[in-house]
Amino acid sequence: MATTYNLDVVIERDEEGWYIASVPALPGCHTQGQTFDEVIERVREAIELCLETGEVPQSLNFVGIHRISVAA
Repeated sequence: MATTYNLDVVIERDEEGWYIASVPALPGCHTQGQTFDEVIERVREAIELCLETGEVPQSLNFVGIHRISVAA
């Protein structure tokens, strides 16, 4: 029987308009796509590949996102 994981995915958009997705519970699991739908499809595939290699997601609880401005 397969285990079902509910994983948080962080999605950002870069300066060129590409969507970048990463999975905090699976370090190194990330991908990109030109559209939102494409990046969702690709991150699902990336997660499946990570899990197929035997990687077990870290137990993390999503707290939130906060934007901080810092002058440098």
